[in-house]
Amino acid sequence: MASQDQVSIFDRIISGLSYLSAGIVGIIYLIFISIRYRTPSKFVMFHVFQSVFLSLCYVIINWLFWTVVGILEHIPFVSRLIRQIIFLFNMPIIWGYSICQCVIYGTLIYLAVFAFMGLYSYLPWVSEAIKSNFKR
Repeated sequence: MASQDQVSIFDRIISGLSYLSAGIVGIIYLIFISIRYRTPSKFVMFHVFQSVFLSLCYVIINWLFWTVVGILEHIPFVSRLIRQIIFLFNMPIIWGYSICQCVIYGTLIYLAVFAFMGLYSYLPWVSEAIKSNFKR
């Protein structure tokens, strides 16, 4: 864990905004830095890669889920059960948000707050995969 005085405020902002924009702000920042022939800090690289990785995982899991649901809806008795389960997970519960939305937004807020504080966030498997791919 890095202490707060070692990470610049600009790095914190870029890292936090990277989570809130599905990694787009971080990628634009990395492109801009590479054009200027500078190296980004390890802190920014970790958070940008983690946000991009999580965004890609979300897209892939969402696509696979709805593909499987589309296939299972053609089975007569299973289709009704699948629709009930999907309804339960997407039913508004807290301030108009469903269980799935609360988990996703809660995770993003957790990650962004840690980045804004200048700390490394931890998600099982994801953070370990990102840290193991750093060569510096």
